[in-house]
Amino acid sequence: MAAHQVSARLTLATATIALSLVAVSASQSSSPVQTVLQLEVVRAIKAPTHPLPPESASAGVTKFSFLAYGDTRGRHDGLDVQAEHTLVVDSMLTTIRRLSTSQFPVKFVIQSGDAVLNGRDAKQWNTSYISIIDRLTTEAGVPYFFTAGNHDVTASTEVTNPDRQPGLKNLFDANALLIPAEGSARRLNGYATYGFGYGNTFLIAFDSNIAGDDTQFAWVKAQLEGLDRKRYTNVIAFMHHPPFSSGPHNGVPIIEPATDAVRTRYEPLFRQHHVRMTLAGHEHLFEHFVERYEDATGKYRMDHIVSGGGGAPLYAYQGEPYLRDFLIARKDNKVAIEHLVKPGPVPGDTPYHYVIVQVDGDDVQLDVVGVDWGKDFKPYASAHARLSDSGSIR
Repeated sequence: MAAHQVSARLTLATATIALSLVAVSASQSSSPVQTVLQLEVVRAIKAPTHPLPPESASAGVTKFSFLAYGDTRGRHDGLDVQAEHTLVVDSMLTTIRRLSTSQFPVKFVIQSGDAVLNGRDAKQWNTSYISIIDRLTTEAGVPYFFTAGNHDVTASTEVTNPDRQPGLKNLFDANALLIPAEGSARRLNGYATYGFGYGNTFLIAFDSNIAGDDTQFAWVKAQLEGLDRKRYTNVIAFMHHPPFSSGPHNGVPIIEPATDAVRTRYEPLFRQHHVRMTLAGHEHLFEHFVERYEDATGKYRMDHIVSGGGGAPLYAYQGEPYLRDFLIARKDNKVAIEHLVKPGPVPGDTPYHYVIVQVDGDDVQLDVVGVDWGKDFKPYASAHARLSDSGSIR
């Protein structure tokens, strides 16, 4: 065989075997990243066999459930299927089957970000993550809605930062058949920012890595202002960075820029529109904050759930978030924060888990489901909580 033919075959073999060449660190810090050379393309997660109907078709629904979790990245991303995430999804499939004949069937799953360790590496999505989510959309048939974490698109707070683009493209490719399409009324073009409604509940997802971005904020604001609140009595926001947390991402008194932007920009907007709940991850643990406040129309409660037990290395309690300045600035609304559930002092105190959110008209309740060795996890007096001040919340 001629030398040039050998060379050509070796080149083709290299391109086939080394499907994804990524010249970046496996960690996702806020430091500058290097150029990504990527040959592999992320394949789309399979479309759900039972997609959500058009918003108008579910207007009369007031009883259903959905599942929420986050932070599925694994220690061997790009080499093998995520083992801990698989345990979580195994349990989810059992729960979906169990509830399918109840008054509260599971209609969709939401994930608050950090799918893989390095979202710019297509091989990590294809090898370790996609097939797991395929099980939810095909075996269970449920829709799956994902929002961007820092490991997916880097921790850059600037929407135009070129380091974000490879990860953002991979995110879009993976979720092409799942989230609202570009050009639709419920999607902000070019962003991992969208909303959807089912029954009496509307959910909105935004990219908290760039929570300071004006375009995204204006779009979320317009969506909330345009909602029919007689129909959508429950509004829920989900994103990666929680406004309040007590894990290693919580600095005292310094907080991460993305978290600070969520807290100072989005929290007032959510209070203005009486958002019922936020669901986030970033901290690999479970905790629950309750924010109570008043305005001209009455007294309200907003629950903040941090559920980052989808498979990433588990975290532990590091200290209370610094809230003095936050509360002083909001004294006119009589804002008060209660840390209802705190994580334990060692990582093993919080197991891998997910949350079942049950909607029954205006009544919203949740169950925290621990998996594997954490199956008896009871973060409240039990594993159940009612998100209301009108009765017992435990």
